[in-house]
Amino acid sequence: MQDDYDKIKAKGAELIAISSDNVDSSKDTVDKEGLEFTVLSDSDKETIGDYNVVDPNNKHLARPATYIINQNGLITWSFLDARLGHRIPTEDILDQLGK
Repeated sequence: MQDDYDKIKAKGAELIAISSDNVDSSKDTVDKEGLEFTVLSDSDKETIGDYNVVDPNNKHLARPATYIINQNGLITWSFLDARLGHRIPTEDILDQLGK
């Protein structure tokens, strides 16, 4: 996602990642990967649970999910996959942002 972050911003959107890792692990990932977008920690899985993306096979992880939320706070598009580590291509997200 970092490679296409500028494309997402050019569409007038912002990218925020929510990780099930603790704050220190999330910060280490941001530093190691040079991420410019916001990465939030949800180690208690409160938000991850609210969005129903807890992995049913491992309650410590979140399933891959992408949401487009408009300025009114409404989800206008979503992608949820059961396969851990499978991410939707950024081009698909950019297409949805263009609609």
